[in-house]
Amino acid sequence: MATNPAGRRPGTQAKETSPVGAHRRFVAPWVRTRLRTAPGAALAFGLLVLLTSFLAAAFPRAVDAYENSGLRHDVTAAAPSRSGLELTTPPPPIERPEAAREASLLPARLGPLHRRVLGLLPEPLRADPGQSAYGVRTTKSLVARDRWLPRPDTKDPEFTLAAHSGLAEHATVSEGRLPRVTGKVTSATREVEAVVTARTAKTLNIRTGSVVHLGDPAGTVLSARVTGIVEPREPGGGYWSHDSLLRTPGLDSTPTTLPQVYWKGALLIAPEAAPALLGTTGNPQPYWRIAPATAHLTAADVPRLTSRVASLEDGPDLLRLKEAVDENAELTTDLDGVLASYGSMRSAIAPVVAVAAIGVGAVATVVVLMTGGLFAARRRGEIALLRSRGGSLRGIGGRLLAETAVVTVPAAAAGLLAAVLAVDDARLPYAALGSGAVALVACAALPVRAMAQHRVARAHRGRDDLMLARPSGRRKVAEVTLLVLAVGAVVALRRRGTSDAGDHLVSAAPVLVALIAALVLVRLYPLPLRWAARPAARLRGAVGFLSLARAGRSSAIGALPLLALLVALTTAGFGGSVLAGVDDARARAALLATGADARISGDGDAVALPEGATRAVREVSGVRTVTTVQIEHALRLPARDDALTTPPAASLVGVEPKAYAALSRGLDLGPFPADTLRATGSASPVLRAVASPGVAEWLGRGPHRISSLAGEFTVEVAAVRERTPAVSSADFLIVDGSRLTHRAPTALLATGDAVDGRALRAAVRDLDKDLTVRLRAEARASFTDSPLQSGAERIYAAAIGAGAGYAVLALLLSLLQSAPERTTLLARLRTMGLTTRQGRQLLGLEALPPALLAASGGVLVGLATIRLLAPGVDLVRLALAAAPDVAPVDGATLRADAWSLALPAAGVVLLTAAVTGAQAWWTGRRGSVNELRAGDMR
Repeated sequence: MATNPAGRRPGTQAKETSPVGAHRRFVAPWVRTRLRTAPGAALAFGLLVLLTSFLAAAFPRAVDAYENSGLRHDVTAAAPSRSGLELTTPPPPIERPEAAREASLLPARLGPLHRRVLGLLPEPLRADPGQSAYGVRTTKSLVARDRWLPRPDTKDPEFTLAAHSGLAEHATVSEGRLPRVTGKVTSATREVEAVVTARTAKTLNIRTGSVVHLGDPAGTVLSARVTGIVEPREPGGGYWSHDSLLRTPGLDSTPTTLPQVYWKGALLIAPEAAPALLGTTGNPQPYWRIAPATAHLTAADVPRLTSRVASLEDGPDLLRLKEAVDENAELTTDLDGVLASYGSMRSAIAPVVAVAAIGVGAVATVVVLMTGGLFAARRRGEIALLRSRGGSLRGIGGRLLAETAVVTVPAAAAGLLAAVLAVDDARLPYAALGSGAVALVACAALPVRAMAQHRVARAHRGRDDLMLARPSGRRKVAEVTLLVLAVGAVVALRRRGTSDAGDHLVSAAPVLVALIAALVLVRLYPLPLRWAARPAARLRGAVGFLSLARAGRSSAIGALPLLALLVALTTAGFGGSVLAGVDDARARAALLATGADARISGDGDAVALPEGATRAVREVSGVRTVTTVQIEHALRLPARDDALTTPPAASLVGVEPKAYAALSRGLDLGPFPADTLRATGSASPVLRAVASPGVAEWLGRGPHRISSLAGEFTVEVAAVRERTPAVSSADFLIVDGSRLTHRAPTALLATGDAVDGRALRAAVRDLDKDLTVRLRAEARASFTDSPLQSGAERIYAAAIGAGAGYAVLALLLSLLQSAPERTTLLARLRTMGLTTRQGRQLLGLEALPPALLAASGGVLVGLATIRLLAPGVDLVRLALAAAPDVAPVDGATLRADAWSLALPAAGVVLLTAAVTGAQAWWTGRRGSVNELRAGDMR
């Protein structure tokens, strides 16, 4: 890099020019010269930075994307009665003039107020005008006296009358026409026109032209003439489902000791006919129903959105609505509950995802640092020459930083651009911060490493050897600090779990454990190799001794590759355990929900199955066994004399002992021997039962008389089980069904490796259209309907792949860094008679101990990490779409996955063997002259 004193190339004449002109003309630019000297290395480093920058930018954007999708999904999937907002005002005061009361219910007043209310919604809350509506409804149902209406328990049905806006835009007239108003409607009007939905018409036997007489026991106060039947265009939207009674009638019961069941429905009248409701006892109430728009919502809006909803319920924003509508207006919504549920799931998933992010980030950082170390090692002679000729550390470091930045900064920017294009609907600042961090580390890796190695100008370096290396006091302090941090992180995670989403120390526990393991292994592993080299020295061949001796004196820089491999293998093992634990929890929940691979039953397990059902199901393709059970929910257990509390609500399960015992044993769900249910006694047999812990505790020991719909019998608890296939409830009582007085199977539990769901449903439909079929595979798929869950799983899978890729790079960089030394060693040994075959064996045996160390250490550290952290990691939120309080499983914890532990470890060993074998083969084809140079200190 030096020029002659005259500042000119050899063999040229000096020109009369200024010193500044000579400098500009003859001194080659450093950056351009270096890039032209090693374009391949610069391109490879740029690709590494581009890939790392892309991952660092794509991760926060992917998290943002699935969190945004999860928020919109949760708000959209929630019942409109929960996610929607309803603003109501009291019925018009009776002291007001009748004309004013009537005018207050007309669309001419309610419509402008509706538009004003939508405009007053605070950001980020916005309305979906297409699903929002306003109108007037009766707050008290009106009794219908017509004898042609259905009456389950002889009680008259009740109707709600609603003057709902926008009916023509949200419904299709399937029969007749929409209601109209002829003349002026007042509170004295006694007949109005109405329409009903097709579901209401079918259930309540209403036809076009029917007249429904509404009133009270004193007589009819209003008649509704049905002019048409409509079909909702979007029955699941907020317009029809905010009050589901508008589209679907339902059964209700009286709050009496002996409740009576009766029908409730809705009649839709014209908005202009709303004043007629003032003449009834229904207390008509104006309302404005607002369906929230979700397309613009992001996860970052949740805190502000929650605050705005609270303000609308009881705060400044409610006061503004009252000023615009009515001073007594009230707003009700459960949108804050939807947001709280979303926030709870998000907070539970975020720390688990952070574990994967920190693991991959640590491996990527180590790989980038190793690349800088490789470049520094290859240019050690060049930098030492510059130092010996007066080059300053600052000047050399600045030039190295400039040549690195020319490659790194554009590559990091390209990675950021690729991440922005690949992942949409996410924030840019966090992605830019990630790419900037990658660029900073990549720019500083080579200069810092070179400046640290060449603080003192030396002609050559001594052997960088573990035998000669002596850890400094600073290193010991750093290692002890890391050990304390790792212990603290593990203890914190085991005690309080992953509940604190902002505690990144807890999420870094696997990385800290791997770091401590790497430091311990680097300190310990040369010792057994040196011990093994002693007996190998007495053998006839030199290959075994040389390989063990060299492996035992491995370069001290091997700690960095070992750290990368251990962190990568630990991250892969931890990620595999997370995915395995999630899969186990979903499989368990699906099994508890169905009880078998397929479940066939009626409504509430209360309808007896038709004859031939068992035979028809058994003939379906894929069905192996069919077990019949009789289920009676809400079984009344006998009261205890000393008990002040009511007995638990249990489920009675009547089974065929042998078949059901085989089913429970095959599913590993509360197995018990068939003889457990064998009755005792002959004249008045006592049924032996399998009970849940709660039922067994309530009944205690001895026989008990139980009265049920299946008959009266005496039962004695013979065994206690936590779960059983027939029911998912926590309290149950299993008896021999053949001993019941009224034997009537109500459910079929079918097992099989590949049950044909379509054929099964067709066979069941031919038997009874009201029977339902639930498949275990479909139940399992239903637990992944949240984008939060599926997004987190995709990130974990990507983290495992990225960690494996960086582990491969770390291994290759480690082997490349020591490749020149191994090549020189083979060349020198060949001059002493070493054969090509022996050279290959030497390289393979030398590289095998570190590879085995990394592989076995990765497996052991992965297992230890899973065992240490499993008590503190609950995967219920990640595994199941249901909330923990309603989830059908008690918990979901980590489970070691053999494939994710063994496969990457085996790949490390195989890749090491392949690379060293390829190097030995290539070295054997080359001559040894270039490697045997005088003065070479390698």
